[in-house]
Amino acid sequence: MGEQKKRVLSGIQPSGQLCISNYIGALKNWIKLQDEYECIYLIVDLHSLTVEQKPADLRQRCYSYVAQYLACGIDPERSLVVIQSHVPEHAELTWILNTITYMGELNRMTQFKDKSKNAKNINAGLYTYPILMASDILLYQADLVPVGADQKQHLELSRNLAERFNQRYSPTFTVPEPYIPKSSGRIMSLQNPDNKMSKSDENENNFIALLDDEDTIIRKVKRAVTDSGSEIVFSDDKPGLKNLITLYSCYSDLSPKDIENKYVGKMYSDFKQDLGELIAESLKPIRIRYEEIISEKDYLSKILSEGSDKASYLARRTLSKVYRKIGLV
Repeated sequence: MGEQKKRVLSGIQPSGQLCISNYIGALKNWIKLQDEYECIYLIVDLHSLTVEQKPADLRQRCYSYVAQYLACGIDPERSLVVIQSHVPEHAELTWILNTITYMGELNRMTQFKDKSKNAKNINAGLYTYPILMASDILLYQADLVPVGADQKQHLELSRNLAERFNQRYSPTFTVPEPYIPKSSGRIMSLQNPDNKMSKSDENENNFIALLDDEDTIIRKVKRAVTDSGSEIVFSDDKPGLKNLITLYSCYSDLSPKDIENKYVGKMYSDFKQDLGELIAESLKPIRIRYEEIISEKDYLSKILSEGSDKASYLARRTLSKVYRKIGLV
């Protein structure tokens, strides 16, 4: 018998359009992880309800995200692709974890503070969001969770809750470890390079969606903010240009230094044209594959049905243990 593979769990919220920062920061790593680990990749639709959604759009986006996961290279033969709401145990375990989470822990969550700044009516779901995230992770006894800087605090809560439950009731949950992928650099907004590129940005010129066509990609790159001067240099003093060079580096095998050398004496316009074409060329196979997959509704339904069956089996095993230990009949 070979050694049991470690289990990795990750997910993306189906809000906005999947964009190149999701690919560079998450999906690209997910594809590699499939070789080494047992992977579960979620579309966390319950999380997206903390913001008001148009029901028909949300439903369509969930299907679209599944198709994009597959088009990028997530292999349903090797990984489970699961829509979170298809496994009711996520919500059930959340309630149990609610009862062992302290208000002080939730009050310290910086993401809640950030997200609630501009919200008129803050719903309870936004406040308890990290508990649902802990439930996502602990339900499947995940060993590793790929996290960016903004999610580290949430993973820490998951670890604390696992340890607290294990101490109170006896060992039940795997205490998850962060998986920190080698960073290719943060991808920033095209129009406002002080902010992270976000798939939910209201201004579509700020991001490049995975499904954008070639003309749209080249147009968005041409319009991207650069900085005064004409030298193509990778420097903190030129955040717009630094961001575009980071993108170029991610989509080619060139280091920022190589890119500087390549464009000595050339114009911003030459550099941007090449970058736009490079990204468009890289995304083209994803877009073509996506169009094939999204038109095969039966195939998508089959993958989701198999994914939720296998995930439900794992989830039910954990939850029945939890219920027994805490004294539910």
